[in-house]
Order: sequence, then structure tokens, then C-alpha cells
Amino acid sequence: MQRSNLADLSCEQLNLAERYLQVRQLSDWITQPLATEDYVIQTMPDVSPPKWHLAHSTWFFETFLLVPHLPAYEVFHPQFGYLFNSYYETVGARHPRAHRGWLSRPTVETVFQYRAYVDAAMQRLLEQLPTPDLAVLLTLGLHHEQQHQELLLTDIKHILALNPLRPAYREQLLPAPSIAPREQWLDYAGGLYQIGAQGDQGFAFDNELPRHPVYLQDYYLANRLVTNGEYLEFMQAGGYSQAEHWLAEGWTVVQAQQWQAPLYWEQMDGDWWEMTLTGLRPLNLEAPVCHVSFYEANAYARWRGKRLPTEAEWEVAAASIAIQGNFLAQGYLHPVPALGRSRPDQLYGDLWEWTESAYSPYPGFQIAAGAVGEYNGKFMCNQMVLRGGSCVTPPHHVRPSYRNFFPAATRWQFSGIRLAQ
Repeated sequence: MQRSNLADLSCEQLNLAERYLQVRQLSDWITQPLATEDYVIQTMPDVSPPKWHLAHSTWFFETFLLVPHLPAYEVFHPQFGYLFNSYYETVGARHPRAHRGWLSRPTVETVFQYRAYVDAAMQRLLEQLPTPDLAVLLTLGLHHEQQHQELLLTDIKHILALNPLRPAYREQLLPAPSIAPREQWLDYAGGLYQIGAQGDQGFAFDNELPRHPVYLQDYYLANRLVTNGEYLEFMQAGGYSQAEHWLAEGWTVVQAQQWQAPLYWEQMDGDWWEMTLTGLRPLNLEAPVCHVSFYEANAYARWRGKRLPTEAEWEVAAASIAIQGNFLAQGYLHPVPALGRSRPDQLYGDLWEWTESAYSPYPGFQIAAGAVGEYNGKFMCNQMVLRGGSCVTPPHHVRPSYRNFFPAATRWQFSGIRLAQ
């Protein structure tokens, strides 16, 4: 499972309670614009109803912190463990993932009562001086909730996009770039590098460990992501109808799903529009293309005569770049000061970037014992790695070593394309 570095946590233990409240309050803030009916919809098996995310992240704290560590704690409801366990086989049976949208009960009101009940108990627990092990587990729980904050936004967008009314999640639309930076190629020298989380630099999930050496050839990365306008050129050149650009499995998916454009693109009266978190908007040709699968990213790169970077290439390039704020073209802003559009050499905060790397364990990786060991390791099969974070990734939740992963056909995530050669 994910582990935090104890040396880093020692300076943070005094404000663990404050950090807990900040993370929990952000989840509540994310759901404020929703109508009650929005909380219960599940539009596909990969999407969970918003109320499920709120309850599941709460169940995590109740199950792994309160039950074993707070004396005399009583669970809020005896059946919530069955309803809100996600995939922890060692914890017990669970409600089928694809059926989460079948649950009208517990009500949204009850889910928020559950969150308040657990939050109050967590405050009692945190009034004690946390032990190092408890601090590690709490920090894991906070990063787990931040992952679900991002999933809340991706799932809310899918839910609203399938509504013929195309409702907006929030009304504000933050300025998108009027002109994309000129595409340039940044060169990186080959050689022996270290990748993976560093033991003295804070929290990391277990799949970022251990740190290990990799050898790279000389390579180049594009200074920015591929834009909507550039991807539209691929489409207009017949990209979705020419098998030679596609991996065999990707071509099968394209034909079966009848893909003709990225997810959330719509053509009306000859013009392209895109569904965003602020509703349906004219396609901004200068903004990065978003909601493409690995198959589409790979096909576009082949069409350009380029390729996608490996995750090692991406991390080596990113390790020397300071983390910046979120790119805002998708119409979402966290309640923190925005730093605006990323610099041309910025690798963080626009969109998750597909890499050519399959999701597999690093040399020497070991799965932890118990339920927490189910967090990442058992998913290291048939998935591809993404790097960088996106405009809906919570603040302070990205780092050079962060490894996100999804099946190659995934499109509902905020994913884009950076070219390499």
C-alpha cells in the first residue's frame, strides 16, 4: 500500500487535525453545486455516484483508523462496510461496483450525517498525540480522499455530459489560452538516472517505490501538450478511418465503439463543440486536447511520426521542474489561488499525460501485508501509466514520481498527449 516517509511526517504531526479538516472540506465544496438528484447517478461501471465517493472515503477512515485505534468507537451503520467497500477482499464482501447507482438509500442527507459522525470521531482520535504508524495511515487516508476528489469531478462531468440538457457543473469559465505556445523540442541527455520516490521527500504511494536506476538514450520532449486544433487536423486527415496509425487492439475498439473524435466533442452545424464542467462550449483550438485514450494518443503520435514518452523519460524531465498551478481551460478551479496557464516547459497540472509504459512493479517492489496491500499492487496488469496530474487534481497532490494508471481505452479521465522523439 501507499506509504509516507516517517521523517517527513514528524514535522507535520502537530497539524494533522487541521490537514484532515481541509481535505474533508474540499470534498464537500466540490459537491456543493450538485442537485440532490445528481448525487445518485451512475452512467457507466467506471463512474460512481457522487454520494458513493463521499461515503467510501469516509468508510476508509472509519475502517482503517477509527475501528482499530479509537477505544469504544461504534460504527455509524453495520451495513455501510458492505455498501462502501471498494475492492478490499480482506475486509469482506461488498456491493457490486456496477450496481452502485441502484442505491437510493442511504439518502444523500444520511451520507453527510455519516461524514459528520466520522469527522467528529476523527477529531477525538487526533486530540491524542498520533503515533508514527497512525500518522502514516492518516496521511494515506488523506491522499486517498484526494484521489476521490479528482474522481468526483471526472464522474460528475460524465454524469452531466450524458444529460441532453448539457447542464453546467459551475457557471464560471476561467480564461483559456488565446494562442498556444509554439511547439518546440526540449532535449534531454541520455545516461543513468534514478527514478521513483525519494525516501526523504514526503509522501508516496507504494507503486512509486523503490527508487531505482534506469538507463535512457538521448531524447526530446515537446514543450507543450498537443492542442485541439492539431488533433482536429489528424481527424480531418482521416485519422479515425486509417488502420495504419493504430495498434491492433485500438483499431478494434475504434470500430466497435465508432469513435470519431475525443470524448465530449460534438459537431453541430459544421462546428465542433466540447462539453466542459461549465457546460457545452465552442471548441478552443488552442487548448490541449483532452479526454483521449491511450489508443488515440498513440495513433496521433504515429501519424505525426513521433511517439509518446516513457514514464522514465517523463519523470527525469519533470524532476527538475517546479510544480505550478492548474491549467484552467476545462472550466474548473480549486478554491486556492490560481497560478494561471503552465509555462511552456511545464509538465504538471494541465492534463494527465499518457506514456508508452505499461503499469508494472518497479524492481524490488513488494506488496504490503493486510488490506492496505491491496491498494495498488494487484492492479499491475493490462493498464498504462499516465503522469503529471490534471486541472482537477487536488493541490499538493502531484509530484514527479506519481504514477497514475488506467486501461488503454479509458477516455473519461482528463488525459492528453505530449509527444516525444
